[in-house]
Amino acid sequence: MNREAALAALGEGGRSWDLVVIGGGATGLGAAVDAASRGYRTLLLEREDFASGTSSRSTKLIHGGVRYLRQGNLALVRESLQERGRLLQNAPGLVRPLPFILPVYSGWERLFYGAGLKLYDRLAGSRGIEPSRLLSRDEVIEAIPTIRPERLRGGIRYLDAQFDDARMAIALARKLFELGGVAVNHFEVRGLLRNGGRVAGVRGVDGETGREFEVSARGVINATGGLCDVVRRWDRAASPRLVTHSQGAHLVLDRSFLPGVTALMVPKTRDGRVLFAIPWKDHVVVGTTDVPVDAERLDPQPLQEEVEFILAHAGEYLVRAPGRGDILSCFAGIRPLLARGGGATSGLSREHALVVSDSGLVTIAGGKWTTYRSMAAATVDEAARVAGLPPRPCGTGQLALASLESAGQNRSEPGGRLHPRLDLWEGEVVRGAREEMARGVEDVLARRSRALFLDARAAVEVAPQVARILARELGRSEAWASDQVQAFSALAAGWRPRCVAPLG
Repeated sequence: MNREAALAALGEGGRSWDLVVIGGGATGLGAAVDAASRGYRTLLLEREDFASGTSSRSTKLIHGGVRYLRQGNLALVRESLQERGRLLQNAPGLVRPLPFILPVYSGWERLFYGAGLKLYDRLAGSRGIEPSRLLSRDEVIEAIPTIRPERLRGGIRYLDAQFDDARMAIALARKLFELGGVAVNHFEVRGLLRNGGRVAGVRGVDGETGREFEVSARGVINATGGLCDVVRRWDRAASPRLVTHSQGAHLVLDRSFLPGVTALMVPKTRDGRVLFAIPWKDHVVVGTTDVPVDAERLDPQPLQEEVEFILAHAGEYLVRAPGRGDILSCFAGIRPLLARGGGATSGLSREHALVVSDSGLVTIAGGKWTTYRSMAAATVDEAARVAGLPPRPCGTGQLALASLESAGQNRSEPGGRLHPRLDLWEGEVVRGAREEMARGVEDVLARRSRALFLDARAAVEVAPQVARILARELGRSEAWASDQVQAFSALAAGWRPRCVAPLG
């Protein structure tokens, strides 16, 4: 992955692409990898960084979606569980099983949720991980010693899977290049090209140099998540709204709140969502909320009521109730949900929609990380048909994704560990710049590593060192490094809620 080489390919005179994908999140990267794996000449363009939006701000789970059982959406649960099984098989270094316990407080709950999770097992079929089973009260407390014992009658243990969403995105970007495709981050698409009334490419600008490009293509895929309606209105100003927006927030706490390897799942909170407390990278991620918002934002921040909601619910189930001072970092993501039926966003489906305009723009919207591959397959099938490309079968069901964690190599580089509270090493910053298209401090500390997500204060403290390493690797000036630190510090200030000691 070399950005200069990718830009050179983008600017080659007279070169035409089979498919251009707008958007470098889970959906866009999945579609680009699928297209390239079929032999189509594929280009992906991303306005910010790969997975810089919702795709790096998930609950870090590859799962069937227990709450969709309650909605009766068995087809979505079955599809998700099948895709979970494929990811465990194809990306074992990136996706791993994670045990969960659902606590129960009455005999009725034991029967109701026990039956639901047995159905969950059956829907997984041959791709199941391990059957769910009932636990006694003592077994629950042994697995989660910090759970509140009052009224606890027992629990149900089941398995889903966990991953690092941003690292998965980089693995997909690398796979795209391996398959002969090209991706460019920090490149803003600003409009569509037309030929005889048909969409025939895109126009845009390189965010680093300001150079403008016109890129011809036989087909264009709009995979821009919450911004998909903006792109659709470039094509047709009167396009109706396809998605509505919901914000989900998460808090990150010290591992002492949930030691061990087992996650806690509360099946229904006051807003109808599932609440998770999940061990992740030697920390605990607690969430999520579901709050309607007006539009997609580049850096959404948890609302104060979301922070209070999560703290209050976590305190109902943990012996030591977390407070604001315990929050190491907090983050929010915008979910693009299909705008159907009205009502609370927690009731809207995570199913996807595939829409083709009269001029041939293919839009994929909705969905979730777990089903990114099956969404991509359907999208490329349709895009190839619309663009008149020779039909070729999807092969990503068996496509391996390699882990990127070559820690031994990274940690042998000069400089060593960069901060005592972060598992971040100079070699990882170097690799991010040389091999993974990291172009600034935020790219490194938010996505090539997860420092900002795990400890916002420590991330700010290490930012000057990261800026100096990147300046050396990218040939930037001291002034550039200073500007990067200032911009990152301003960004990170929003990752600690008000009433917590300020960053800096």
